[in-house]
Amino acid sequence: MPAAAAPWLLLAVFSGTLISLQARITGELAAGLGGDGFAAAVISFGSGFAVLALGLLVLRKPRRGAGLVLSDVRGGRLKWWQVLGGFGGAAFVLTQGLTVGALGVALFTVAIVAGQVTGGLLFDRMGLGPAGPQRPTRRRVVGAVLVLAAVGLSMADKLGGGFPYAMLSLPLVAGVCVSWQQAVNGHVKNAAGSAYTGTFFNFLAGTGALSAVFLVHAVATGLPSRLPAEPYLYLGGLVGITFITIAVATVQKLGVLVLGLCTITGQLVGSLALDLLLPHGDTRVTAATVAGVVLALAAVSVAALSGTRTSRVVATAPNAARPTADPCPASSSRAN
Repeated sequence: MPAAAAPWLLLAVFSGTLISLQARITGELAAGLGGDGFAAAVISFGSGFAVLALGLLVLRKPRRGAGLVLSDVRGGRLKWWQVLGGFGGAAFVLTQGLTVGALGVALFTVAIVAGQVTGGLLFDRMGLGPAGPQRPTRRRVVGAVLVLAAVGLSMADKLGGGFPYAMLSLPLVAGVCVSWQQAVNGHVKNAAGSAYTGTFFNFLAGTGALSAVFLVHAVATGLPSRLPAEPYLYLGGLVGITFITIAVATVQKLGVLVLGLCTITGQLVGSLALDLLLPHGDTRVTAATVAGVVLALAAVSVAALSGTRTSRVVATAPNAARPTADPCPASSSRAN
């Protein structure tokens, strides 16, 4: 990959550490709300949407970009479902609130990574991202298999009658949703000409989806009895704005798979650091958890270094909003 891409790679890795930080914040917020992960997800995503909506009122370029996006949807240049990338973010944040307390940030992140790598391979092959279709290479497939093995290794010493097996499936599915989100968000950014606008539509769709789910849950179980007093628990939305904006801005530079692999690297390092340095609840970092994270990092490296033999599928992405040049050609490494 060209040296000019280095800043984008570093940004993507940094955004991954922010994802881990948001996971911890949302998990603690859910615990402070009496275990209500649905309310925590709405607060986290909704606060980000409120900040972005206020900014849209005063910033001319993002506001103009919103009009361009709506015009492209009406004209068929942008598919309506490409504006719904926020659904993937909503699934991710909801999963944070429901599972981080039980799984811990490290195991949660390894499961998310497995879903992201699998989704990145699938969606790059389908050509959902702005860079168009790409064939999976042998190393990327090996990397995906290794990252699934890392999930098994991470939970090796946690097996038993009390382990929440079904809960582990939630971050796996959410990881696939994150890959889809990263792919379609790039098209919205291209249509708007503004990463801010792309992030706004992401939070708009996600907040709408989470609000609907929360209302159904609240009717069935009631509202939380209290709100936590710690101010930092309400920063999840701002953290989310930062890492989603980075993803929207960099997916065209790096591709769906290299973006994902960089963010995955940041997630793994950040999550392990959080669980080691700032443990929360009953979760604990074991030797198997550390080994799983190391194996997942190795898997990411294997997949990321596969680009020298990657060949571009000769086809035009059927869902591309506007044709764009791929600044990082398929002969370079490409990540989720």
